[in-house]
Amino acid sequence: QVQLVESGGGSVQAGGSLRLSCVGSGYMYCMGWFRQGPGKEREGVAAIYTAGGSTDYADSVKGRFTISQNNAKNTLFLQMNSLKAEDTAMYYCAARRLPGPCTAATESLYNYWGQGTQVTVSS
Repeated sequence: QVQLVESGGGSVQAGGSLRLSCVGSGYMYCMGWFRQGPGKEREGVAAIYTAGGSTDYADSVKGRFTISQNNAKNTLFLQMNSLKAEDTAMYYCAARRLPGPCTAATESLYNYWGQGTQVTVSS
């Protein structure tokens, strides 16, 4: 079965940085990051088209977060800078195998999900 394993979460002060990693178990056409804060619905954060490298970001993180990949190691990253208290959430890695749109806005596009890694930002 396909496995996605996130790591890199933790607790930081507002303004700090974290880098999340997601190790996959096979080729994926599109990979992304989603998050769910306390009492909130899951929302898209960022996505990347693995073959071409094009990216998509939620407006709330644009300019602060960067999604990237290392295809040789089948690993996805999310560099998070200038963290805010509202970034506190469980962050999930997601992926899809088949071609199509690659966007962070549509959760239903993704077929595979990791277990999540917690990010807590203190103000």
